[in-house]
This record gives sequence, structure tokens and C-alpha cells, in this order.
Amino acid sequence: MHRSIRSLLALLGALALPVHASWYLDNESSRISFISTKAGSVSEVHRFLTLHGKIGDDGQVRLRVELESVSTGIPLRDQRLREQFFDIARFPEADVTARLDLGPIATLAPGAQQELVLPLTVKIRDQEKPYRAELLATRLDDHRFQVVTLAPLVLQVDDFGLAPALDGLRKLAGLPSISLSVPVGAVLIFTER
Repeated sequence: MHRSIRSLLALLGALALPVHASWYLDNESSRISFISTKAGSVSEVHRFLTLHGKIGDDGQVRLRVELESVSTGIPLRDQRLREQFFDIARFPEADVTARLDLGPIATLAPGAQQELVLPLTVKIRDQEKPYRAELLATRLDDHRFQVVTLAPLVLQVDDFGLAPALDGLRKLAGLPSISLSVPVGAVLIFTER
């Protein structure tokens, strides 16, 4: 009987281990993309190529986006975004922070999913704005899980003091308008270490 109880406690302890592990973002398999709309009806999808992230054993999430890695498919536009819009010389990164209860995700079977509504904070150019993200977490295997946005997070350029910089880009490009609303989507894969 004692052996059965000890075996059960050992099994429960092993199942709880992933909750207390640190999880690191797999940059190669992850992506953050955003949509820009110009001239009222022309929308394009862009992305950031370099992301860093970690979820600590306390559930504290920190995601860092290297703004220099912006990729729109047009080198001149990328350069203008880096230098004039984001001002990467002074503000090289955007940050996303949140707190996540890892318990429910850690106990999912591989292939199982769970919807989450997660309060988070986005920081760009020393301006912070709170959001509520609708996410879907999928347990990929014993050491990896994926989080995707179920609905885009719509950032308002004005909230981060970027409207004047966007207007400068609009003038350089000779466009009648560029939308101040920017939908952002993410596919993030975390690996246990």
C-alpha cells in the first residue's frame, strides 16, 4: 500500500514539474505579424524576424521584439520604419508583459487546446498600454506549447505617441493616408528548459 502511495506521489510530482520550469520562446518557429492599411483600402502584412521571450516559473511573461528586424518586403520602407517611425537608435525594442497561469497548460495532453483571455501590457517608445488578448494555447508535446492569437490585437498608433512619425512616413511615401489602427497577430512556440 505504501509503495502505491509513493508511486502516485512521484507521478504527481513529475506531472507538476513543467509548471515550475522556465519556458523560452523558439524564435525560429514563432512570428509576430502586423497589417498596415494605406490609401484607405490597400492592406499589407508585415512581420518582425527577431523575437525573444521567456515565461518564468512564477508565470511572468516577457516578450521582446527587436524593432530593427521589421520586414515589409521593401528595403527602403524597412529602413524608414526603423529610423523614422520606431527610432531604433533610442528605442530598439518593443515589450509585451503578462502573467500566465501555467498549471492548466502544463496538464494538457499533447494536441489538447485551451482558450485564454490574458491581460497584457504593450510598451513601445516608453509608452505602455494595457490590452486583453484572446489566445489559444496548444500543448505540442511534453516540452513545447504554442500560443496563437484568436483575434488580432488592434494597436492604435496614437496610444504610443507615434502619430507624428506615421504622418512623416505618409508624406515621404506620397500617400493620402495610412491607418492609425494596426492589427497584430502572433504564433508563439515556447520550449521548456
